[in-house]
Amino acid sequence: MQSLSPIISGIILINLIVSLKGFNDPLFFNKFKFNIAAIKSRQSYRIFTSAFLHVDWSHLGFNMFTLYLFGPQALAGLGFFNFIILYFSCLTAGNLYAFYFHRENLYYSAVGASGAIMGILYATILMVPEMRLSFIFFPVPLPGYVFGVGYLVYTLIGMKKKQDNIGHTAHFGGAIGGIVATLILSPWVIQKSFTTLVLLIVVTLLTGMILFKKSN
Repeated sequence: MQSLSPIISGIILINLIVSLKGFNDPLFFNKFKFNIAAIKSRQSYRIFTSAFLHVDWSHLGFNMFTLYLFGPQALAGLGFFNFIILYFSCLTAGNLYAFYFHRENLYYSAVGASGAIMGILYATILMVPEMRLSFIFFPVPLPGYVFGVGYLVYTLIGMKKKQDNIGHTAHFGGAIGGIVATLILSPWVIQKSFTTLVLLIVVTLLTGMILFKKSN
């Protein structure tokens, strides 16, 4: 097992404490979760607080395990302060995009660190393009850029269909936020991962245009 830096350990600990409180206190959970109507009523703090709440142990565990796997690589490439900027930029970008996408649905609610975690993952893909990823349901290792492109397409399809309880909009916003923040904080990735960047941009734009074009 890899050792964790204080900043990543701290983020995991805060998520654990806040989520545990939410598990056992419905009033606390409802007060700090992401909700369109509440945010429109000037409770903008929910954009941030909701990212430290989770629905259950599996939701919390998956997000924190992903941070455990990819956080150290992002931290090594960015440094302490830039890593903090990246994390909260992606957290904010994910929830702001979710707010924009669901702005007409006053009942829409969500929780979770997924936006921030997706940003960390995409930052790592850009900084370590040679890495390979495998999954339980697909054990063959895939190049990072293949996963990056494929997951963005999957997320856009999920946003279009709206047939599950996955926060696709926060995932998408967080991923895009992670890409943009990494380019700003570590512009050297442009040269190192130019092909990956082009693929991410082109495939995302084409998929979005196809799925969300207005029908007459």
